[in-house]
Amino acid sequence: MPRFPYETVDVFTDRAFGGNPLAVFTDARGLSDTQMQALAAEMNYSETTFVLPADDPANDARVRIFHRTAEMPFAGHPNVGTAYVLASHGRDRDGVLRFEQKAGLVEVAVERDPAGAVTGAVIAAPQALSLGMELPIDEIATCVGLSRDDIATAAHKPVHASVGVKFVLTQVRPEALARAAPDLAAFRKLVRLRGELAGRLSLFLYARDGDTIRARMFAPLAGTWEDPATGSASATLGALLLSLDGGDKAAFSITQGVEMGRPSLLKVTSWRTEEGCHSRVGGSCIPMFRGEALL
Repeated sequence: MPRFPYETVDVFTDRAFGGNPLAVFTDARGLSDTQMQALAAEMNYSETTFVLPADDPANDARVRIFHRTAEMPFAGHPNVGTAYVLASHGRDRDGVLRFEQKAGLVEVAVERDPAGAVTGAVIAAPQALSLGMELPIDEIATCVGLSRDDIATAAHKPVHASVGVKFVLTQVRPEALARAAPDLAAFRKLVRLRGELAGRLSLFLYARDGDTIRARMFAPLAGTWEDPATGSASATLGALLLSLDGGDKAAFSITQGVEMGRPSLLKVTSWRTEEGCHSRVGGSCIPMFRGEALL
């Protein structure tokens, strides 16, 4: 019976049972697409990654990312957690890992403590910020059980944005963040009415106090009722805020997962180039489980 080893880590936290859990299949050779998707659904985490040999020997791995119902072109916490696991096995090159993914090449800087032990990682999002359509305020508010007045629009309206994977970024008033709760029927209605969403709606809410941000992310149509730490959305938000605030560089501290009892801390750095606004996101990881899938 073929055996496929995996490890799990809690990502964007420095303590067990915090952050966002991730399962990493460290050698996915021999698994079909269907099996990868089934394993991701079986693990029932926000995402599961599958590590394969790189197509280009200059890179370190080809990493495929699946959530419970589909494959993703890029994601934040899966890259940070996968880099942590592989670097713990000595698979980095001088503290750097290069991952081939559907959204492009992802470069990861490994973080270590003074004794040389791997503690976390920082990833660079594969694309510059791109903005899509704005979404109706009333409909977005309904999706999370809030009123129109709870949505803050002075900086921007709810907007489709991406640095590799798309989110609807929505600023809310600080007192409204804890009251938000996804309404599945409203999510389904909005996707049905807005064909441009292509059946996918990941809604990232945030409240801002300067460079300190509190956030929550809901994607119930993909099986994630709420996500405790969303690196790709945080990177996208950093790039958006830099584009709105002006300047050449900015840093943000984003706390997420508090309402779920899985507090997470994400550090985002964004910078401006001629191509647009880019972001890095990073944080700590904690190892949790090791095992094998028997298929």
